[in-house]
Amino acid sequence: MNSPKKSGAKPLILLFLVFVLPVAAAKIVLSLDLYQGGATNKGELLPIGTSYQSLKMDNPKPREWQLLYLLPNKCDQQCQDHLYILQQSHIALGRDQDRVHTLILLSQDSDLHALTAYKFETAKANDAMIKMLNRQQMIVVDPLGSLVMRYPAVNGIDKQIMQGKSLIADLRKMLKLSRVG
Repeated sequence: MNSPKKSGAKPLILLFLVFVLPVAAAKIVLSLDLYQGGATNKGELLPIGTSYQSLKMDNPKPREWQLLYLLPNKCDQQCQDHLYILQQSHIALGRDQDRVHTLILLSQDSDLHALTAYKFETAKANDAMIKMLNRQQMIVVDPLGSLVMRYPAVNGIDKQIMQGKSLIADLRKMLKLSRVG
C-alpha cells in the first residue's frame, strides 16, 4: 500500500534542459559572432543616412529610382564597359525601365566625348558626391533620395557582366518591394 515517492528533481532538470539550454546556446552563438546572417543582396549596402541631403547635393530626379555613375576624367576601356553595362542593365529591367533612371554624374573634368554613343541623362555632381564615387562604382538611389547600395568597380568584362546581373537582380527585388516610385 505504500507507494514509493517520486523524485521531483528529474522532471525539473528535464524542463530546464528543454527550455533554457537552447536560449543560452543561442545567446552564446550570437554574442561570439559565430552566426553569419543570410543576405540575398549582391551589392554592398551603404550606411543609413547617406543621401543627397547628407551630401548637400540637389536630387536631380526626386521621387524616382536612380542608377548613378561618375564619369571619370579619362574614360578608358573599364569606363566604356561600365557605360555599356549600365545601358544593358536598364534595357534588361523590361517593364520596370520607366521606374529607374540612369544618371551619369559629371565633374568639371569629365570626359564628355565618351557619352556620344549613349543617351544617358547627366547631372552635375558636387565635391562630396565626387569624393564618394571616385572609384568608378555604381550606386542605387531610392525614390526618397537615399543612396542604398554600391557596386564597386571590377576588372574584366566577365566580372562586369556578372556585376550587371547582380545589379539587375537587386534592383528587381527593390522595385518589387518598393511602395514608392
